[in-house]
Amino acid sequence: MLVMNPTLLLDADENAVSLSQIRINSRSEIPKYWQIYNSIIEGIEQQSILPGYKLPSIHEVSGEFDISHGTVEKAYRLLKANNIINSVNGKGFYVCHTPIGHKLKVFLLFNKLSTHKKIIYDALVDSLGPDVFIDFHIYNNDFQRFSDLIQREDGGHTHYVIIPHFFDQEDKARAIINALPKDKLLILDKFVEGISGKYAAVYQNFQADIEYALTEALPLLRKYHTLNILFPAYTYHPKAILNGFYSFCHAHNFKTRVVYDIDNEAIRPGNAYINLMEDDLVTLVKKIKQTSLRLGQDVGILSYNETPVKEIILDGITVMSTDFAEMGRMAAQLIRENRPAHIENPFRLIVRHSL
Repeated sequence: MLVMNPTLLLDADENAVSLSQIRINSRSEIPKYWQIYNSIIEGIEQQSILPGYKLPSIHEVSGEFDISHGTVEKAYRLLKANNIINSVNGKGFYVCHTPIGHKLKVFLLFNKLSTHKKIIYDALVDSLGPDVFIDFHIYNNDFQRFSDLIQREDGGHTHYVIIPHFFDQEDKARAIINALPKDKLLILDKFVEGISGKYAAVYQNFQADIEYALTEALPLLRKYHTLNILFPAYTYHPKAILNGFYSFCHAHNFKTRVVYDIDNEAIRPGNAYINLMEDDLVTLVKKIKQTSLRLGQDVGILSYNETPVKEIILDGITVMSTDFAEMGRMAAQLIRENRPAHIENPFRLIVRHSL
């Protein structure tokens, strides 16, 4: 690490970081202050930004990229907190630190960005810390988009973190994942059968998890004679969820139905509904409110994936959910330790008024 005395920086104004060295993509899911931070770090790594170089002023960056002063200030505070830059009264901000040695650069691929996926992202990024470069992409469950992103990757990343949910062509996706260097691979959220070698994984056990949660909820479920699972015909959700659902219902003598389209469903007493998709939950709640049925007595709801709003909808929706924050934290730990462990993420039932 090279640290320069700030008094030596006063004559270094001719060496300045240009605005063109700061790259901000307004369509990116990465917060803009992180993009500013990563631009400076990348320039230092590539030695296009050296100790003594002066950064553009907060006003200049704000005006150039049409972002708030607060966003730029947050990036500069982060750089200063990590001893990357110093501020000199009346002069501005100067680079004072050149990182030396191995730096983590994570190629992060999410299938989509939902409320619970954002929880994973936030926990992962916060746990990794500001010295880690995150190259974040979303492929929208589409295999071709996923394939294109992997093929365009330049090989300069230390880790590949992938949430592998696809509508189709899972075999081809598995082959692409299998071709990645295993010492750099971390599979997140869904375990993928057929991946060889020693690699890291933090995943949900979808079949065991739903059986566990339904068993925990059994005293409440006894009020209903039929359990319905809202499972779209064309979905990326693992079939293991259905296997666990059928196994539980068979063991405890419940009638079962798979509802592929909630829009055409007539809500009847004695039925409990398990939903996977947030849109299906909204439709289901609307349909129940149009009846005189009592939620939690005549009809029940058990929803996948905890989100803050489910605490207040209809006085509370009962949820079964993995711990998404813990998933992000554990993934960060495996990356930091470069440890090829397979870890089953915690799962829990949260009982509320709807069941």
